[in-house]
Amino acid sequence: MKKTKIYDRNFRINIVKLGLETNFSKVAKEFGIAATNIYRWKNEFQKYGEESFCRRGHSRTPEQKRFSELKRTFKQKLKNTEIEIEIFKNASKYIFEGKPMIFHFIENNLDTYSLRRMCKVLGIGENTYHRWKNQIISPRQRQTILLQEEITSIFNEYNGIYGNVKISAELQSRGFKLSRAQVTLYMKKLGLSSKVRRRDKATSSKFYNPCVFPNVLNRQFIAEEPSQIWVSGITNIETMTGFLFLTIVMDLFDKKIIGWNLSDGLTIIETSIPSWEMAVHNRKIKKGLIFHSDRSPQYANKLFTDKLKSCKKIRQSMSRTRNHLDNVIPISFFTSLKSELAALHTLLTKKQMEEKILEYIENPH
Repeated sequence: MKKTKIYDRNFRINIVKLGLETNFSKVAKEFGIAATNIYRWKNEFQKYGEESFCRRGHSRTPEQKRFSELKRTFKQKLKNTEIEIEIFKNASKYIFEGKPMIFHFIENNLDTYSLRRMCKVLGIGENTYHRWKNQIISPRQRQTILLQEEITSIFNEYNGIYGNVKISAELQSRGFKLSRAQVTLYMKKLGLSSKVRRRDKATSSKFYNPCVFPNVLNRQFIAEEPSQIWVSGITNIETMTGFLFLTIVMDLFDKKIIGWNLSDGLTIIETSIPSWEMAVHNRKIKKGLIFHSDRSPQYANKLFTDKLKSCKKIRQSMSRTRNHLDNVIPISFFTSLKSELAALHTLLTKKQMEEKILEYIENPH
């Protein structure tokens, strides 16, 4: 009768570690160990680590077993969390560009992460991804469709006022690099034409809008006391029922949002005026207050400027043409807010969005 070999605990651990570093089949052959044994040892070592192969006098107590299982579970959860954070970090630049670009990220990273995990982190249904993938559309065609949708969206958001120059600038702020000439071609193809007609050189230089003000602030984004400098901006936010528009007024002294409004449209009475009225209600105006914004129609209009002039204490300031850095503070706030919304992995209703924005404003990060 063949005598059964007995291997002590240290031998088994060393053999498994050697197999993990080299090749289990090769190690089994060199040491004359049955393949079934060495793979069984491997499984036990991967489950219990250094506490493996404890038997007879070395058997673990129930408390040790429970602790070992908890330790293994927490390690796995930590590993899963680290992978999910890595996926979100790598995909973050695609999130604001819409679902098609998220689909492309998933498709290009299937060799690195599992489809199920990526869909979970990015808030995409697996069936939705498969339907997208099965469409007979090339990546170039998908990109063209995406750009057409973005250009049409911007054109409609600004009530047909924006032409190729402003649409190109807005696209760049959303992460799309498209020249004015390319935007012009897309607009012609889509049948989009700005309501504001371009004047010829002889007359355009004479055009004057009394509601546009010089850049008094000049990027001096530091206030030494309350109501010294207020800045304002407008952005769009996607919800379950389409885009809403968020207008804010911030006091640079404490970076607090003192006025805001979430609206369905971009009219003056839905954006700049209600947010201004809330700001005035929440914080007292001081003489010499600088109110800074961009030159969008919501600010550069008689109704709004007359409202500010009626206070007789305010200097109005506006960003220079095509210079986004002049209004970088509201842009930075919007970017931070949208990053937090993207982390929810789901679109909110208008009511939920209002609650989320209120919570974000009252509990700044």
